[in-house]
Amino acid sequence: MNAHEAAVVGAGPTGLACGIELKRRGIDAVIFDKGCVVNSLYHYPTNMVFFTTPELLEIGDIPMTSLNEKPNRTEALKYYRKVADHYGLNIHQYEQVEGIDGSDSAFTVRTRDRNECPHAYRVRKVILATGYYDRPNLLNVPGEELDKVIHYYKEPHPYYNHDVAVVGAKNSAAIGALELYWTGARVTLIHRGPGISDSVKYWIKPNIENRIKNGEIKAYFHSRLTAIRPLEIDVETPEGLVTLKNDFVFAMTGYRPDVEFLAVHGITFQPDTERPYTDPQTLESDRKGIYLAGVLVAGMQTNEIFIENGRFHGRLIAEAIANSLRGE
Repeated sequence: MNAHEAAVVGAGPTGLACGIELKRRGIDAVIFDKGCVVNSLYHYPTNMVFFTTPELLEIGDIPMTSLNEKPNRTEALKYYRKVADHYGLNIHQYEQVEGIDGSDSAFTVRTRDRNECPHAYRVRKVILATGYYDRPNLLNVPGEELDKVIHYYKEPHPYYNHDVAVVGAKNSAAIGALELYWTGARVTLIHRGPGISDSVKYWIKPNIENRIKNGEIKAYFHSRLTAIRPLEIDVETPEGLVTLKNDFVFAMTGYRPDVEFLAVHGITFQPDTERPYTDPQTLESDRKGIYLAGVLVAGMQTNEIFIENGRFHGRLIAEAIANSLRGE
């Protein structure tokens, strides 16, 4: 059985930052991800531009450069690959962690690779940095299992000259609806609220509101999708039930942490906020020897922690692990 001092579950920016800080302290660590390196960023829209500046995405004291004031998805992917190479991180891509057995200083991490081969690793400490982007919030309506329903918007070209519905009214929904419209799709936006969210980027919000005002994008507010069929959808509106011709549904309803995985592995939550219990000084969870990093620390409040602040969790956790290992 392979043995390491620590295992990091998740190879996103926060997981990489944890791996870097562990390596700086001479701690042998292995990093697992069920997808590729920075898998969530890979699944972002192809032409996405970050709302932040390059220096706020940096990890490991490696400068990030960008052609423009704000980096785009391609620049971020290249940057994090470069950082992983620079530090020689031991990353196992496409190897999903299925379970964590044992106790502090004697954990067994069970995984399965892309060829369905099982593996087991003995580790002394575990860091969970799995983020939340892999778990979309479901619509819970009949027909959601159809292939035409898409939870991750990538690019608009395949939907040219098709009838598409976009569910949601925050950034992802607004940007997706605009790009689909510009590419020649017939777009309908559906949202339970009264209008486009105030949190939508300031240069996007008036744009989509004008498209709606001009009738170029049809919008149903105070409405919800109630059924999805191969060729049409049902929408419950204030004026009654409406059936629309439809080829694709983009469910831009947000994402959530895999709280089921956390709970099964001994992570407990505050009942009022759904935040996992962690030591604020070390980010160690109630299960001794298992630490939480990144957005997991915020529980279901996923808008509180981003790459910009989650990247600093690595230093805090690595120092706590180093002190613990020295004390054994």
